Amino acid sequence: MRKHIVAGNWKMNNNLSETQSLITDLKNQNKTSDAEVMIAPSFTNLWHANESLRTTEIEVVAQNMHFSESGAYTGEVSPEMLKSLGITTVILGHSERRAYYNETDESLARKVDAALKHDMRVIFCFGEELSDRKANNQEAVVESQIKNALFHLEADAFKNIVLAYEPVWAIGTGETASPEQAQEMHAFIRKTLEDKYGSETAENVSILYGGSVKPNNAEEIFSKPDVDGGLIGGASLKAEDFYAIVNAF
Repeated sequence: MRKHIVAGNWKMNNNLSETQSLITDLKNQNKTSDAEVMIAPSFTNLWHANESLRTTEIEVVAQNMHFSESGAYTGEVSPEMLKSLGITTVILGHSERRAYYNETDESLARKVDAALKHDMRVIFCFGEELSDRKANNQEAVVESQIKNALFHLEADAFKNIVLAYEPVWAIGTGETASPEQAQEMHAFIRKTLEDKYGSETAENVSILYGGSVKPNNAEEIFSKPDVDGGLIGGASLKAEDFYAIVNAF
């Protein structure tokens, strides 16, 4: 049975003292839902965050990772480096990584393979641009991103993969896909998985929505049958807002 998950992507925010303060606030929140809770601080704060939250239910995850074991890749971080910190989940394919750092389906397939090789769980992101949505091409774009990066895998690999649908036009723009639009795309994604791997695999993969989820819209979005949680950006930087979303189930 698939899980409810709410993951906070802190992006390039919070120095060490700000990270400490936010973690203290997170610890003081009351969780009333069954959702798994994750936060993704910057690389520089992963160790501190993981140590600070070790005795809590909050999992600390990484925002990115290189596909190589080691080598001349200045500024990059390997799977083994993350594992040595106790980090076992990584976000891959975020729209900002695709847009600003030219990540491709092919390079992301290699990253997914590297993560799975090291027994890490992957939160795999994908989604269409505004131009794709206006052209009614969103399904073709999303299907291509999923197939190119993931469909070389065996069905068993999806036990360690969480999907995160990000309508790029609804990230940081103030725009939000309607709950009905989110459900429509999530159902399409699940059907795409079913066509390749069968209904059992498709029904057990959690699919998160990553498009400007806020405390005031989370409950309605999460009520949709194929929406299993959220990948949260700005609202994850305030503990009260983040837990209002966590508790929206």
